[in-house]
Amino acid sequence: MNQRLKLEYLTSENIDRVKAIRREDISEDWVDDMDTIMEYTQYGLEHGCIGHTYAIVWDDQYIGVILLGEAIPWETDPPEMSEQPFYRLMNFIIDNRYRNLGIGGYVLETVIKAIYDEYGVRPIALGVHEDNEGAARFYERHGFRKTEYREDDDCYFIRYEK
Repeated sequence: MNQRLKLEYLTSENIDRVKAIRREDISEDWVDDMDTIMEYTQYGLEHGCIGHTYAIVWDDQYIGVILLGEAIPWETDPPEMSEQPFYRLMNFIIDNRYRNLGIGGYVLETVIKAIYDEYGVRPIALGVHEDNEGAARFYERHGFRKTEYREDDDCYFIRYEK
């Protein structure tokens, strides 16, 4: 798989190709639009936040995006997260034509490893919309556990390394 797949940093040069990702079935209530993702990316770069937003490329076709970086604390974060620095996983989406092929799991684990190698191991938190059962199952398969904490319609999931 890794010969056909590559990760690039999301930039102003590739954002238009990333915007072409087919995501009609994923509400912006679940995952932000690409302009917002680019705003988060720019904020992180301008403020020296650690982490990256990656464009996911399969055979020269842009098929997804994922942001994993230093968490800026939110009031709704689970209390256990206030005791230590952690990463926040945001805006992970795969074009609907490329789902259920193992790409998402491969990308998730590759990106986590890359961030750990570059910046060090920390817990990872993310929010999953309460109606997005497929995403909840996906993250649980990858070592995230659902918590009782919420932000609006999102349930918090946390992954600690063993």
